[in-house]
Amino acid sequence: MTKADRDSEVAGFLGASAPSDGHRRKRSYLWGALAVLLIAGVGVWVMARRSDGHQITTQDVRRGNLIVTVTATGNLEPTNQVEVGVEVSGTVTTVEVDYNNRVERNQVLARLDPTKFKAQVVKSRAALEAARARILQSQATVDESRAQLGRLKRLREVSKGTDPSQLEIDAADAALKRALADRASAKAEVAEANANLEASEIDLAKTVIHSPVDGVVLVRTVEPGQTVAASLQTPVLFVLAEDLTKMELHVSVDEADVGRVRPGQKATFAVDAYPDRTFSAEITDVHFGAQEVEGVITYEAVLNVDNEDLSLRPGMTATANIIVEQVQDAILIPNAALRFSPPIREEAGPSGGLLGRLLPRPPRSAPRNRQPPSGAKKQQRVWIVRDGGPVSVPVTTGATDGITSQSVQGDLKPGTPLIVEMTLE
Repeated sequence: MTKADRDSEVAGFLGASAPSDGHRRKRSYLWGALAVLLIAGVGVWVMARRSDGHQITTQDVRRGNLIVTVTATGNLEPTNQVEVGVEVSGTVTTVEVDYNNRVERNQVLARLDPTKFKAQVVKSRAALEAARARILQSQATVDESRAQLGRLKRLREVSKGTDPSQLEIDAADAALKRALADRASAKAEVAEANANLEASEIDLAKTVIHSPVDGVVLVRTVEPGQTVAASLQTPVLFVLAEDLTKMELHVSVDEADVGRVRPGQKATFAVDAYPDRTFSAEITDVHFGAQEVEGVITYEAVLNVDNEDLSLRPGMTATANIIVEQVQDAILIPNAALRFSPPIREEAGPSGGLLGRLLPRPPRSAPRNRQPPSGAKKQQRVWIVRDGGPVSVPVTTGATDGITSQSVQGDLKPGTPLIVEMTLE
């Protein structure tokens, strides 16, 4: 077979098996039309479902008690915490208490080496004795000078003023005055020496460190053999808590809530050590001084805590709920109903094109009602279901705990279902 015959045979085979260009174009048009019809069908189905109805979630109005609380965090502290230091320098010889030991007033906590202080007492006592001896000496000089002056005056009277001379009498008088001054100085030296002796005895007594209160040892910072120096600042050796059965909770109240917090209000708090237990407390003071931490202004409130079983410990972090308002037998509205507004469906315009007409857009919600601050009366509205659709009802709200709000004016009655969520289908 020649080459021309082979080419003719191949061309004939290809022409018989391969589809023509016109056939391929017809198949492409068919698939495109099917895709357009499918998209249109889906869009019409979705729009039909969206226009058929909607799903509504409601919550009922109820009657009950409303408790408004303010949350604050802080730490537990003893009602009276005493730092025990030492005013003298020396070497610690004994430490007679340890952590958590109960101590009584005037109980010995530690002792310093008293050798140097005992020597100082002996020295001060010797100086006092020397000063007293100088008083005796000056007193003898006074007696001698007074006798000499008297003798000269009697002799002058006997000699009718001729002997001794006036100069001798004046000298004797001056000597008596000097003796009296020396005696007064000696008495002052005795007083000074006596004060020095008392100071030395006090320093000696301070080598024995006593507890100033009845309490519990929280911190001990000294060990036997340690040298303490009380030169510029008194070193703290022990920290005592006077009574751990009565404690204080110091919490930081936000500036937005401090206006509602007052002494006498009750509170509850919890600590991480007892996650299933709630403790009671009462506010005793709200400080006027502000505290700023990272740009946040807070005010410190102090709460009294009963710790009779000693389960609470100083330094524990607590989260307190302070009861600032209580409303009895109130009509309560869920705050979710106050925040609800029915969604508004936006229809696609002509400029949306074919896909804009076929595919629906997501619903756009109207502006929601904002929750009023607790205790402030505010006109709001809620929505109920009527004739298969949402209908607004005006209501005036009062106190709120963040979940429910008090209805102070309106036509709502307990058991009325309020719309809290509506989903278009």
